[in-house]
Amino acid sequence: MEYSIITISREFGTGARLIGNELARLLGYGYYDRALIELAAEKSGLSEEFIERTEEKASNSFLYNLATAAYISADMGMQYSIPVNDRAFMVQSEVIREIAKSGNSIIVGRCADFVLKDHPKLLRVFLYADKADRLKRIINEYGQDPKTAEATLNKIDKGRSNYHKFYTGTPWKSLENYDLCINTSATGINGAVMAIKAVAEEKFGK
Repeated sequence: MEYSIITISREFGTGARLIGNELARLLGYGYYDRALIELAAEKSGLSEEFIERTEEKASNSFLYNLATAAYISADMGMQYSIPVNDRAFMVQSEVIREIAKSGNSIIVGRCADFVLKDHPKLLRVFLYADKADRLKRIINEYGQDPKTAEATLNKIDKGRSNYHKFYTGTPWKSLENYDLCINTSATGINGAVMAIKAVAEEKFGK
């Protein structure tokens, strides 16, 4: 049986967690955001904090050439050191594939749209919003210091962009990566939930 999967990629401050949780409640799907990080940490032995930071704080120095990276070769019976960022991504990808086999699910971030790109029942969503609205949310709801809010927002968005580009080879905001793009400034949280729910039910059936 192939389960239905919704992946949510998002700009920082668009309300993705609220949207994903409410959507999961309405559809009866599993919801994986922080839980995915916890599962990957348990599987890899890496800390949850480190795994979380790999997506949101990836910098240009993170973009080295994978072709020269070390790896593990079981066939040769020789073990090499995998760069820790790559190990984190590999484990997260394994967890994402396991989730996709376990039940209808919503997965936030972690390049799940790419990892599951060949899944037969996949809806890929991207959330964006006006910068002023995102700043307001991260200050009022996330508790970000107003003095550093814009710098933090820019840094996290840049990290997510670098991370996605490095591991997928495609720009983070390319429309062809997604089936549905929503401006949460226009829809609000509830409107975004209802829009995704409607498309999911049309695509997967009620």
